[in-house]
Amino acid sequence: MKRISIGTWAYTIGPYQNNPVPFETVVKKLRDLEFDGLELGAFNFHKDAHPNPVNCATPAEMEKVKGLMKDAGLEFSGIAADLWNYPGHEMHLVDAVDGGKAYLEEYRKLLKFTHQMDIKVFRVDTVQDPDIMKDWKPAQVDEARKLVVKVWKQCAREAARVGIDVSWEFEPGFCFNRPSDIIRIVDEINEPNFGVMFDTCHAYMVGVVASRQTGGPRETVEGGVLGFAKRLRGTINHIQLIDSDGTLHDNHTSTHTPFGEGKVDFGPVLIELDQQGSVKHDWWTIDLCFWPDAWPGTEKAKKAVDELNKKYGGGKGKASKKNWLG
Repeated sequence: MKRISIGTWAYTIGPYQNNPVPFETVVKKLRDLEFDGLELGAFNFHKDAHPNPVNCATPAEMEKVKGLMKDAGLEFSGIAADLWNYPGHEMHLVDAVDGGKAYLEEYRKLLKFTHQMDIKVFRVDTVQDPDIMKDWKPAQVDEARKLVVKVWKQCAREAARVGIDVSWEFEPGFCFNRPSDIIRIVDEINEPNFGVMFDTCHAYMVGVVASRQTGGPRETVEGGVLGFAKRLRGTINHIQLIDSDGTLHDNHTSTHTPFGEGKVDFGPVLIELDQQGSVKHDWWTIDLCFWPDAWPGTEKAKKAVDELNKKYGGGKGKASKKNWLG
């Protein structure tokens, strides 16, 4: 059986961005709903933001958070750190003109925090909106990909020194969202602690709908979400679960649809993911990003994932590696 967590960004961004649910409240409610842990959304958007290197900077502050988690019987399944580009927090990767220097400087601060908090999985994305690549020539796309590979290879090596895995969450809202590009970048990075985060709703929008793809011809994956999981064998190192109805949220990234109200056939996908054996831990993380009324949604999602866990969380052996490029 898998341990179940949920991303705390469900209670801090989207409809909650101006009024985040306090971290202490989230911990207590997740305890009451019998979660095993949480995935920390460490974004410093607000004075009531969840723990991050700015508002949780001292050893005493970090120990207080760890104690709160321990008292609730919860653990961290991972961290989504603040490497986004937004007003007052300029961050570039794909279109960086400094060779990724500023990105790496910020990453190192966040990696140190992640290590100090005893968190073992660090989420990354490509930062920039895919529309920036709409009119790029192939040579420009190629140079941008090489830069991403160079920077993330360095990120992975530094994370490996402190026992942390780096997991790329590909999605429609960020550059390099074509299936072949995803596989190529991971293959070129070729670090044992670097892989892809398989978020089922993003896998549907990227692999089935081919939503917002730039940097080359639009691509879909034969076999849908299951086929995409198979093409990613050997590269997946983290799993997030939520359904997809095939639409975008605010024309940006995947709509996170309640379980059972979308188009993802979870059973075969979860069996395939379990067989692959490339995920080092036993976490499934629920992603409720952008839900307007998160707590009823949290309870409903927990029940749905508990049922999936009973059926598919047990362990089915291992599958051989097979990637997109053959």
